[in-house]
Amino acid sequence: MLTKASARRPDGAVYFISNEPDENMIISASISSDGTLRLDRAVAAGGRGSHGVTANGNMGVDPMFSQGSVQVSTKNAVLATVNSGSNTVSLFSIDPRKPTMISPIGDPVSSEGEFPMSVAFTADGSRLCVLNGGAVNGVNCFKVDKQQGLVQLPNTLRYLGLNQTTPPNGPPGSVSHITFTEDGSKLVASYKGNNGPGYLNVWDVQQDGSLSTQATQVPLASGGMAAFSLTHIPGENAFLLTDPGVGFAIVDLSGKKRDSSVAVNGQMATCWSARSVTTGNYYTIDVGGNMIREVHIDGNLKGGVVATYNLPAGTSPIDSETATIRGKDYLYVLGANATSVEVFSLDGPAKAKQIASVNIQGPARSAGVTINARNLQGMATYVHP
Repeated sequence: MLTKASARRPDGAVYFISNEPDENMIISASISSDGTLRLDRAVAAGGRGSHGVTANGNMGVDPMFSQGSVQVSTKNAVLATVNSGSNTVSLFSIDPRKPTMISPIGDPVSSEGEFPMSVAFTADGSRLCVLNGGAVNGVNCFKVDKQQGLVQLPNTLRYLGLNQTTPPNGPPGSVSHITFTEDGSKLVASYKGNNGPGYLNVWDVQQDGSLSTQATQVPLASGGMAAFSLTHIPGENAFLLTDPGVGFAIVDLSGKKRDSSVAVNGQMATCWSARSVTTGNYYTIDVGGNMIREVHIDGNLKGGVVATYNLPAGTSPIDSETATIRGKDYLYVLGANATSVEVFSLDGPAKAKQIASVNIQGPARSAGVTINARNLQGMATYVHP
């Protein structure tokens, strides 16, 4: 346990992973009624972490070049995480009364590839797919069984055949994020591109959960460079996609041809994104500029930046997620280099306000949990339904 647990029932929890090569740990913090966090406990994920290789050999933050390394299904009260150094995926149950209490379901299972880096639940939490980004790259899917754990789904192991290594070289040339479309009819994985623009790999999902044999490659709109995170645009068969080469893009899979690539002045490396239910806006994370940009997308899928929020130099913000607590939204951002979680109150459109910066390193050291800034990854939230 990182800190003494609160006697009050928390409203929810946030989760991220240590991704250490000796042992991967899931670290959780309880969310209070005012949106603030209390670090609670670290639980063994059942495997080891790993770190991708950059062209200059710099072992910096964002070790998996990805979003979605840990994910939650609130509806099914389960959590899944990758163990990138063990080539496995682990499943945990979440105690709704105390959501920082997670318990393993079954044993970690093989991802059937190398360097698993992102996972995605279906809307009802009954299935889970994983994206492998190493030398053996592609996707694989499982049935979520609350007694047995993750059970392989037939006809879902699909290889991409990218020229990669284990651990992968990147960020260029690596995959990034896996998710389902809002209606669950397609599985989508983003690819950053190398010596050419990135694109999306899209598989059709059948009634039994099986995938089409081949993925359809969907290019980015003119001007797009690298496909990173994918955040749903509700009610549309479309995504906001972060693009560290230009800023962000809109990818429309409805056939209405509303795709666009949006250049953001001053952006350095916009890679992660989350959406607020209460503000209706999107929050993109620029790790190079230590900035959060709030993006509004209108009914015609035209997007633009409406506000910018600065974090201190050296914070290196990466993975992010929102949570609705008692009718109000909060944004949680992993400040990797600062070994912190940055907490923002979303008081309305273009009215985000930082309310806390939670230190991870101190409590982890006191509890004997190894934390390295360069290995931290992931951000997921659970709130009582």
